[in-house]
Order: sequence, then structure tokens, then C-alpha cells
Amino acid sequence: MTLIWILSATIVVSLISLIGVFTLGVKTKTFDNILVLLVGFAAGGLIGGAFLHLLPEALTRCACNLVFFYTLIGFTTFFLMERYLYWRHCHEGVCDVHTFTYLNLIGDGVHNFTDGLIIAASFMTDIKLGIITTLAVIFHEIPQEMGDFGILVYGGFTKTRALFFNFLCALTAVLGAVIGYILSGLTQNFSLFLISFTAGGFIYIAASDLIPELHKQKDAKRANIAFFTFILGLVFMMLLKIAG
Repeated sequence: MTLIWILSATIVVSLISLIGVFTLGVKTKTFDNILVLLVGFAAGGLIGGAFLHLLPEALTRCACNLVFFYTLIGFTTFFLMERYLYWRHCHEGVCDVHTFTYLNLIGDGVHNFTDGLIIAASFMTDIKLGIITTLAVIFHEIPQEMGDFGILVYGGFTKTRALFFNFLCALTAVLGAVIGYILSGLTQNFSLFLISFTAGGFIYIAASDLIPELHKQKDAKRANIAFFTFILGLVFMMLLKIAG
């Protein structure tokens, strides 16, 4: 019965990744104007998620320097991955799809996998705790998935392709939940690494890729609004932290 609760919860969480479907009927010009705002919100959400949610969560599991060491490993790994992806796909200086889209998918996949581990652990402790944890993850995922969808489309994906890969990436939560259920006694140290590693990846993507994209905005009004949505992303993550 517990496994059914766990699988049901992670499937519902995964379906949140399809929130971008509501933009399919939006005109291209209108969506392009919204897109830079989503990128700004995503940048703030990633930074806020890393510093306000992931790192504090990791520190509650182990108040030690390992958290920051794993975060640096995550940051450096994403740096190396982007260098490889850029050389592999953009070595002539032209990219149909920006490399940060792939990095975002990888980082979000690891993050969703960790969410699955956390959901599984909470349900195995108590069903009510599992439901509360699932609701918390859902409220956290809604703005993040909006931002992720915006990143993928901004980076060169079509809306349909972005929806598909975002959903595929979200399903790693189900994988994480199953592994967490099977290896319930062995996942504590592994989840510490994953949480810290993901924080490093999120910081890298936001600071190295998304924020520089915002700096490229030539229109002062759009640039200022994009900065406002960046702050909005930070504030939203802060409110989720306070509410949690």
C-alpha cells in the first residue's frame, strides 16, 4: 500500500512538468515577450532554490564541509559538461539549441530524482507526512517547471519538444521513489550528495547561462522587467521556505 502511495504521488508531481501546455495556444510574438520574463524567473528560482532550499536541506542532513565540497563538484561538473557540449555541438560558433538547455535537463533530472527519494522516505515514515511532503514538492515544482519550460524554448526547443523532454525529465522522480523504497536504509548519504550536487548545478546554470542572457536584452524596459522577474523568482522561493 505504501508503494502505491509513493508511485501515485511521484506521478502527480511529474505531471506538473506539463504546465507549459497552456502556452501552446499563445501567439508566437506574445510568447516571445513572455519568454524572457520566464528566463528571469527561472534564474531567480534556481538561485533561490539552491541557497534557500537545497543547501539548507543538505546541511540538516550533515552539518559538515562535505555539503560545500559536493556543491563545488556539482558546479565544476556542469562547467565541464557545458564545455564538452559546446565543443560537440557549437564548435563553429553557431548553436541551433543552446547548451544550457541540456544542462538544465540534467540538473532538473537529478533534482527530480532527489524529490522522488524524499517523497519515498516521507511516506515510509508516515502517510500523512508523505502527503504533506508531496504537496510541498508540488508547490515548489509549479514555478520551477514554468521556468524550465521557458529555458528550453528560449534555448531553441519547440514548445512540443520542450514539453516532451520536460516530462521525460520529470519522470526521474518516479525512478528515485522506487530506488528510495527499495534501498530505504542506504539512500541517506546518497541523497546528501545529490542535493548538494544539484545545488551546485543550479547555481552554475543560473549564474553562467541565464543571467548573461538577461544582460543581452537591449530594450531597457524589457531588461528591467526581466530583472524584476528574477527578484520575483527569489522572493517566491523565499516565501515557499517561510511557508514550509
